[in-house]
Amino acid sequence: MPVSLPPALIPFLTLLRCPTCRAGLRLDRGALRCPAGHTFNVARHGYVSLLTGTRATSGDDAAMIRARDRFLATGKYAPIRQALVRLTAGTVPEQGTIVDVGCGTGYYLAGVLDRFPGTRGLGLDTSVRALRSAARVHARAAAAAWDVFRPFPLADGAADVVLNVFAPRNPSEFHRVLRPTGRLIVVRPTGSHLAELRGQVPTTVAIDPDKEQRLHRALTPFFKATGTEQVAYAMPLTRREALDLVGMTPSARHVNLAGLDNDGLLPGQVTVSLLATVYRPR
Repeated sequence: MPVSLPPALIPFLTLLRCPTCRAGLRLDRGALRCPAGHTFNVARHGYVSLLTGTRATSGDDAAMIRARDRFLATGKYAPIRQALVRLTAGTVPEQGTIVDVGCGTGYYLAGVLDRFPGTRGLGLDTSVRALRSAARVHARAAAAAWDVFRPFPLADGAADVVLNVFAPRNPSEFHRVLRPTGRLIVVRPTGSHLAELRGQVPTTVAIDPDKEQRLHRALTPFFKATGTEQVAYAMPLTRREALDLVGMTPSARHVNLAGLDNDGLLPGQVTVSLLATVYRPR
């Protein structure tokens, strides 16, 4: 029995493109099809899978997604979402389109959509487990399986705002899918982010000290920074929250969480330290 198209995905039919031939897509018997017959199924969980050929792999397994959902539900990262709302204000039109690249469970996209009632959002991610949450996170949020390193399955100039929060980047595609008046917002950690956790748990993933320089080199050919906001605060943690904070990140692949809990290495407070920058297309 065909799966019906989620209502949030319908406004994106005019903006989505077949990843194989770049033609437009239409709804046909519960799937999306292009005129050449390339077909993309809508999962019963509400997202559409547009990936073709060799599939991208994602480290976000079911346990990581459960940990992320629990941690984000505590509100401990709400200041990050609030910063995104502030930076989006004045850049997105009343009926604007927001694309969240590397959206995860859709937590940040939902926060922005809540603040701007006329907007619509599309989250792209490789993790089908994360997309199951992203497809349900907001009434105006659609979700699609896609690999950030490939050309996006979107028309040129489709987006008013592109969000990129703790996620890989594809600068040329960000530039292509943004309207000339659009904005890119990139959120990334500083070297102080979760320093206490990384200091006490040596197997957690380190932050590259050259991260800012690499970001600048990658984005400068396509974008000009128009402003940066620093988000920094002390974040107290319960034992469960600390375990989830480790368990929702790539560090989970290198850490024995049960042993970590028993060893008493988890800090009761960590530093959150991030940079959020708005870029305009060149």
